Amino acid sequence: MTPERDLAALLRHMKPELRPGIFVFCTIAPNERIPAALNPLLTFREQEGTTLVILREEAEATGLSYAFASRLITLTVHSALDAVGFLAATTARLAAAGISVNAVSAFHHDHLFVPANRADGAMVLLRTMSETRNL
Repeated sequence: MTPERDLAALLRHMKPELRPGIFVFCTIAPNERIPAALNPLLTFREQEGTTLVILREEAEATGLSYAFASRLITLTVHSALDAVGFLAATTARLAAAGISVNAVSAFHHDHLFVPANRADGAMVLLRTMSETRNL
């Protein structure tokens, strides 16, 4: 499938899906190995340390401190990595509703981590946005 670049098509076909589980953000020292007991959904190495996005129960089971209990919404349209404005449009709509978001672009899709207690509202906004294609 060819990745989509057209903003109107991206919005029309985004089809947000709420993934199961509560995800949290943790950090470990820059040169520390990721504990074998963890199965991170996402890792990102920064100068200050390695960020791990994992299920909350994994963090609690291993004693890792965490922040931002969130739900994961996947925008299932195959978005091009160089598409312009897609995340800007979706995150601006969430911001206007007072919903914080941590966005991640992967090879096939864009993913939004939103506060766990605001996930249902975020889904309503995104579905409405897709149905009306209203920027």
